[in-house]
Amino acid sequence: MPDDLLFARGLVVAYSRPAGLFDRRGGATTVLHGVDIRVGKGETVGIVGESGSGKTTLGRALLGLVKPKAGSVVFDSSDITALDERERRPLRRRMQMIFQDPMSSLNPRHTIGRILIEPVLLHGLAASQAAARDLVFGVLDRVGLSRSTVDRYSYELSGGQRQRVGIARAVVLQPDFVLADEIVSGLDVSTQAQVLQLLKELTREMHLALAFISHDLSVVRSICQRVVVMREGRVVEEGPCERVFAAPEAAYTRMLIDAIPLPTVDPGWLSRGAAAEPAPTV
Repeated sequence: MPDDLLFARGLVVAYSRPAGLFDRRGGATTVLHGVDIRVGKGETVGIVGESGSGKTTLGRALLGLVKPKAGSVVFDSSDITALDERERRPLRRRMQMIFQDPMSSLNPRHTIGRILIEPVLLHGLAASQAAARDLVFGVLDRVGLSRSTVDRYSYELSGGQRQRVGIARAVVLQPDFVLADEIVSGLDVSTQAQVLQLLKELTREMHLALAFISHDLSVVRSICQRVVVMREGRVVEEGPCERVFAAPEAAYTRMLIDAIPLPTVDPGWLSRGAAAEPAPTV
């Protein structure tokens, strides 16, 4: 479609399986079986499914972190499937990822300032260290962290604060597309609401395209316009959240929805939860 920023067609991803005691020849395990997905400019798309459904592998294939065996990935009208690391480097600023576990993705030996400022200078978004620092200060203000955070280390922050740093690291590079992989699964409900509300506001303000991976449909329906439901490496249903939640076509989707503790959508829970506590600062 004309407004699609990112789309994939027929993605097949397989991982090699080493030989073992009961499998002398080894082989390959196919994780994605011909997956199609699209994300429009400024659109938030949820990717949901049980553990092992292939949603994280799909996300990594979209970013080029996993090489597909077949199929294609097109970003901003250019086929990026076969690009090597050198060719893909200019895209790294435009395609960012927010990780599930910010503690493991933030270098504990570096200050938060260094983690945020170095990519800004590397990608030429600021002409000097001082200008980069000012840019980072603005992003910290926006994600609800005090400017003194630049002098702290990741292990000195709470889980919610680290996740805000993860969001800051992604958006400070002014990307077009962000992949968020289970980013609130380890947070308490109040902090979840704050992080989700922040992400919702940033995608609107920056016109970001966002692929939001989660096993929790109640989270997906709170911030996504469309949802892609995966099972065993295949897309079993896709469509606007409103339609999918109201009248799912696939029995598997119905099973996932029935497992949600509060099946009735409450549009106000996100803003109320985000306002329940002040945004964490350091």
